[in-house]
Amino acid sequence: MAVFVLDKHKRPFMPCSEKRARLLLERGRAVVHKRYPFTLRLKDRTGGDTQPMRLKLDPGSKTTGLAVVREANDGQHVLCLFDLVHRGLQIKKALQRRAAFRRRRRSKNLRHRAPRFNNRTKPKGWLAPSLQHRVDMVMAWVQRLNKLAPMTALDQELVRFDTQKLVTPDISGVEYQQGTLLGYEVREYLLEKWGRECAYCGATYTPLEVEHIQPRSRGGSNRISNLTLSCHNCNQEKDRQSLADFFATSKGLKKRLKKHGHNAETRLERVQREQQRPLRDASAVNATRWALFNTLNATGLPVAVSTGSRTKYNRQQLGIPKTHALDAACVGVFDTLRNWAVPTLTVKAMGRGSYQRTLLSQHGFPRGVLMRKKQVYGFQTGDMVKAIVPTGKKAGTHTGRVAVRKTGSFNIQTTQGAVQGISYKHCTVTQRGDGYGYYLTPFTNLKGGAGQALA
Repeated sequence: MAVFVLDKHKRPFMPCSEKRARLLLERGRAVVHKRYPFTLRLKDRTGGDTQPMRLKLDPGSKTTGLAVVREANDGQHVLCLFDLVHRGLQIKKALQRRAAFRRRRRSKNLRHRAPRFNNRTKPKGWLAPSLQHRVDMVMAWVQRLNKLAPMTALDQELVRFDTQKLVTPDISGVEYQQGTLLGYEVREYLLEKWGRECAYCGATYTPLEVEHIQPRSRGGSNRISNLTLSCHNCNQEKDRQSLADFFATSKGLKKRLKKHGHNAETRLERVQREQQRPLRDASAVNATRWALFNTLNATGLPVAVSTGSRTKYNRQQLGIPKTHALDAACVGVFDTLRNWAVPTLTVKAMGRGSYQRTLLSQHGFPRGVLMRKKQVYGFQTGDMVKAIVPTGKKAGTHTGRVAVRKTGSFNIQTTQGAVQGISYKHCTVTQRGDGYGYYLTPFTNLKGGAGQALA
């Protein structure tokens, strides 16, 4: 993964390799400017030549992929990969909870108050806060990376999910004119919905087939809620059986479930639950795609748009595994993509805390009081810290996001899990909290994926 470099006056240079970054630090020519993403600031240079660089985006409902690439004569070179994990669902739940508390207070104290929702208008282009958060987070990171690297252009996947086609796949004729998204819509949506694994036995990295949960011979339809993905063995064994009968009688399914470490009851409940899952994610992508495009245009950089089918074609032609960040690297028109097997920095939106100092029960009654001060011994929840514990059961080095307590005994969320009861005396701040949690995921060769097998 490349290291971002700034000159003496904090203007962006071309990113350098990790080896060169270590040499610059050892020789005293640079200092650490930022830990996440790792950035150096040179002490003795100003200005310099740069090469064309592009920032590619693959917007999603829950996770958006970003890729920083360098353009050269022999193709595009991937420098950095990012996964932005949104918190739209948490925002929606928090607003619903706040509205419920407010409704209780008003109905209790002001029964005579007339309703006011009819005289409130929303401006043109208004998005719900949970959707606006997705646009704002992506734009915040586009602006941040634009300050760390000399970007010359942006590429956005202007994906569109046809919700009518998802609900009624066999609609045709005057009701629906079949276009370029025919077939691609349903396959891609099912891959995302079922996590690119067999819905019945949980098998991964195997060819997947579109399967009717309720067989057509038993009155099942082609609606998206009745479609799932299964491996070839499960598809053949299920045949015309109902879902409950298949899980109760199939010996082959029980063997495959045991092989993949799954429980039959859990898998059956998951299939039944996913059957009723609404098209929330597809609607979120549709609602925010043009808002994001218009905001990207306001940056002044040229913005090129591409389709989801083009991204998938590039990924399959080059044999690249399916991840959000690598999907972003495959956005656009190009011939060759080099050095794409690099670690991915996962950036999870955590929020910046709350003004609320009193905890409430599910009914809105107070049940506890939070600390009046957010800082404890110079640390604040959300700071990235490095703790070196010399002795005891938790001896070792722990790096991650800290959650403070008034007693000075902190919790640290690392990539391996939460480590509790770490004294503040062992902690050192590596980067102040900025509303995000950072986790570096090393690259693992997935050897293709279910998405490739289904194409």
